Amino acid sequence: MHDQTIAPMKPRDRVLAALKREPVDRTPTCNPTSVATVELMDLVDAPFPQANRDAESMARLAATGYTELGFDTIMPVFTIIQESSALGCKIQWEQKDNWPTVRMREPIWQTADDIKIPSNLLTHPDTKCVLDAIGVLRKKYGDEVAIIGKTMGPWSLAYHCFGVEDFLLLSLDDPDHTRQILDKLKDVTIAFGRAQIEAGADALTLPDHATGDLVSGAYYDRYLRDLHIEFADRIPIPLILHICGRTVDRMAYIAQTGMAAFHYDSKNDPNESIGIVKDRIALVGNINNPETLFAKDPQAVREEVYQNLDAGVDMIGPECAIPLQTAIENLKEIPKAVADWHAEKSHG
Repeated sequence: MHDQTIAPMKPRDRVLAALKREPVDRTPTCNPTSVATVELMDLVDAPFPQANRDAESMARLAATGYTELGFDTIMPVFTIIQESSALGCKIQWEQKDNWPTVRMREPIWQTADDIKIPSNLLTHPDTKCVLDAIGVLRKKYGDEVAIIGKTMGPWSLAYHCFGVEDFLLLSLDDPDHTRQILDKLKDVTIAFGRAQIEAGADALTLPDHATGDLVSGAYYDRYLRDLHIEFADRIPIPLILHICGRTVDRMAYIAQTGMAAFHYDSKNDPNESIGIVKDRIALVGNINNPETLFAKDPQAVREEVYQNLDAGVDMIGPECAIPLQTAIENLKEIPKAVADWHAEKSHG
């Protein structure tokens, strides 16, 4: 809800108001996943994998989303594997121009009974560096900009710990066993989420990769809706659910979870998505990564930003973690286009 009569707001206040679907001075630019690029790594000397494992480097790279690109948020958790590393998964940390990944072919558990959440979940170096980085950012940027953390949902964690194929087959063959696994893994999501709040996060992205190309909307309803309602209940901070792919078949369920926002993919039309969620949950997104941000020019970025704003999307940003080779000028165009759209509206 954009209201021209509202006095200029600080980025942090603007984002938190939008997450509550309260009036804002202008639509916030919000990055719930990663805007790290090789160019930004070079700019502040914080390359991968170091920026995923060292709190100072992580904070330094994350801050560029605000200082260099002009977003209203800072998001320091570039990977989806910090908790999985702490749980004991084997990680391929990769080099500067590549994302770290879990070695999926080496699952650590076979059944729900195997799940043991280590006592050092929050003090393991790969989770602790996230908490420390959030602390550094909160201290440096105080109340100026919204700091967004990230806690992985149990569906994503199950992929990492059991292997994608094995877990998906299990979800087909044995719903009860699948629910037991999710029920045990939800404690990781909640514990890491709450720890980030204590460290100073304003909001949390909660990725749970029940993606459109792998599972149906009916699956989301069967396995995840109630868990996501529980997360919204037990993690006392605005949550931004992130699911990739075409998700219009589950948006009606997602809108019932009590989460603050849904970070949605460019495979979903902004108008259609707004039509489904109505005003029950804020939408964040959905500037296309592989084609628009990575391969096209600022003009193409601007057009997608305008489409989202015209549809009434609450917060504008990339649809997902951006490709590491993305040009900075394309990312800077997102805040520029938002400012221009609002200027045109106020004069028009």
